Amino acid sequence: MIEDPVLLAQAEALVARYAAAGRRIATAESCTGGLVAGLLTAVPGSSAVLERGFVTYSNAAKVSMLGVPEATLAAHGAVSEATARAMAEGALARSEADVAVAITGIAGPGGGSAEKPVGLVHFGLARYGGLVGHRECRYGDPGRGEIRRLAVAEALGLLEAAL
Repeated sequence: MIEDPVLLAQAEALVARYAAAGRRIATAESCTGGLVAGLLTAVPGSSAVLERGFVTYSNAAKVSMLGVPEATLAAHGAVSEATARAMAEGALARSEADVAVAITGIAGPGGGSAEKPVGLVHFGLARYGGLVGHRECRYGDPGRGEIRRLAVAEALGLLEAAL
């Protein structure tokens, strides 16, 4: 888990807002490996908000757990807008949540390319009623831990904006 007081405060505020609104969250995480869900569950009372979290590190998990089409992965790769959107939609469809956030990226130190460098992270956001959003962030290469921390912060911000 990330020991960051700023992120913990952000998670506490998010849990309070979602609980007050009676809304629930699902997460679909690849490069963050469950860190968003872990941070949310560090907050007392989060059981009223976090409906479930999917850790789908492999492509096979993205397909079987979230229903990401194999054709999407073949055409665009795991780290892409199309995959992030499909992950978010799949998490929403396979949960009882109102909002789902998805994260897929390259945290490094290896695995990057000229087209998809280390530090590239795609986020998907799906909300009950049909809204599906996307954000792409390029963090550079400040190190694996920092890329993952920045991705968690971004995901929390997306969830906050979705409420």
